[in-house]
Amino acid sequence: MAMDIGENTGEIINRSGYGGSIPVANVQALASEEMKDIPIRYVRPEIQSEEVLTDESLQVPVIDFSKLSVAGKPGYDDELAKLHVACRDWGFFQLINHGVLERIDAMKKVIEKFFKLPLEEKMKYAQIPGMLEGYGQAFVVSEDQKLDWGDMLFLVPLPVDQRNTRFWPQNPTSFRTTFHEYSNELNGVSKELLKFMSINLGMEPDAINKLYENCVQSIRMNYYPPCRVADKVLGLAPHSDATGITLLVQVNGVQGLQIKNNSKWVPIKPIPGSIIVNIGDIMEERLSIAAFHGPGLEVKIGPLPELVKEKTTKYKTIDGEDYLRLIISSKLDGKSLIERMKIQE
Repeated sequence: MAMDIGENTGEIINRSGYGGSIPVANVQALASEEMKDIPIRYVRPEIQSEEVLTDESLQVPVIDFSKLSVAGKPGYDDELAKLHVACRDWGFFQLINHGVLERIDAMKKVIEKFFKLPLEEKMKYAQIPGMLEGYGQAFVVSEDQKLDWGDMLFLVPLPVDQRNTRFWPQNPTSFRTTFHEYSNELNGVSKELLKFMSINLGMEPDAINKLYENCVQSIRMNYYPPCRVADKVLGLAPHSDATGITLLVQVNGVQGLQIKNNSKWVPIKPIPGSIIVNIGDIMEERLSIAAFHGPGLEVKIGPLPELVKEKTTKYKTIDGEDYLRLIISSKLDGKSLIERMKIQE
């Protein structure tokens, strides 16, 4: 079977206009050293005051994708209603029976192999100044901000004609083909979910997907090494994802995901083989793969006219490229991006 991965190994696509991160130390290398104390920039004293629920009876909703496959099929209406409640009241859910388990398993294997490579091999795909793609860290915008205890490989597989395979690892040898197939499969799942969300909002099934015709899909593969003072560091700072929909896969069995519900942190117990949709997470030691799906850069970001019943709105509308610059130039900090989109009264 012939397959077009959209190779671009020549001139680097210029995404430098959107910004990047300040280079920082490799956390995996730091974790392997016998340090008496970890660097102060990784210590987060504020986490000691956060309340984490220990009652496992409170869990995020679970949506069975197979029950949404055919309208009118037994269970369809109930599952559609469950999806609406999950989006409205929680903002995230676990997706089961999604049909892409084989692709997920293949992706897990290649990303585990990549992070086990020697540092000098991984650094062949390191970020370059002013660009976010590659191996390194994200959202580091100042020399004194606190740092996350984790490393990442960040790639933008969609749109295909904008791929920059300069940063796509060739070791493991199966990485590029596996990543290409994984990207396509998850993009298909995201389109179906957006269709069901449109239906639940009383719009035409393709209403939201029209904004995603030139979908910008970015995939962040995270490695959170063990830390002997794990209660003092964060794998990823508390945040809300700025893109439209995120499909998150946990690679190994180490728990660490937490979400905030009614001002309390709720630990998430991932169902094996599930996809966690649209989640902000705090992790202690894990591997995860987050696929972010956003509308094309030509789309204006703001309230949908179909959903704004009043003539005035509390949020501004800006160009997609300006919104992307806003994301990259901001550090992860709760819902600060939403606040910056509000119209100042």
